Amino acid sequence: MIQDIYPSRLDNSFTDCTPDKRDSLLYFDENGRLLSKTENGILSFTPGTEGAKAVYLFSVDDKRYFLSFEKPDDIPDGFGFRTIRELRDSCTGKELFIAFTAFHLWKWYDDNRYCGKCGGRLSCDSTERALVCRSCGGKIYPRINPAVIVGVVKRDCLLITRYRQGYAHNALVAGFTEIGETLEQTAEREVMEETGIKVKNIRYYKSQPWGMAQDILVGFFCEADGDGEIHMDESELKYAEWVKREDIVLQPNSTSLTNEMMRVFKDNSNIYEP
Repeated sequence: MIQDIYPSRLDNSFTDCTPDKRDSLLYFDENGRLLSKTENGILSFTPGTEGAKAVYLFSVDDKRYFLSFEKPDDIPDGFGFRTIRELRDSCTGKELFIAFTAFHLWKWYDDNRYCGKCGGRLSCDSTERALVCRSCGGKIYPRINPAVIVGVVKRDCLLITRYRQGYAHNALVAGFTEIGETLEQTAEREVMEETGIKVKNIRYYKSQPWGMAQDILVGFFCEADGDGEIHMDESELKYAEWVKREDIVLQPNSTSLTNEMMRVFKDNSNIYEP
């Protein structure tokens, strides 16, 4: 999955510091496109500049990464603006995870320029990852949206879906946690809303940070309760079918939790025992 960068390691602890030439700057334009270079599926970022208007993001191993608030005067040869989705479809390696995580933070900074309480201008806190309103003293922390990915099993079949809009490849039932819900209740509700299937034996599988949508994805496997007859919500999905293990078609890349859950069910008959 995208966060599996071992032996490299992400250090997301906050430090109030400024970039130098050994660091990397990540600049996103107003549409969220990253200034980057791709070569043989590997991403490159613009080099650090002393005195640049930037905020520290995180480090990977001994390399520091900063979010730049200023477009470079000169764009290096081979660099251009690419969406996160374009990068996902064409790149691999730890640099893709870096881009996703940087996008998550860029989106938060870009969405929170003014205080929602008094309208004052927000500025970066110097002691923690937060935005501070100097007028009323309010603090805003990075937003993380909890969402579930649900692998629904009926004997040797898995419930495969495709979204009505957006991502065009095979997927599993997914959705965001609502106020007052547990994650397990979210899984139960989303399956019922999207496919009309009641589920039981909900079991946690694994989680994944997904900076593209500012999410933390939580994967569950569960069992269809009853005959598993599908009543698809056509406003959400264009496809929902029970697919035998050997007939499951995986997504075109291995970055997502959804794809891993489909793969482990397809390859391993013991991943879920009803």
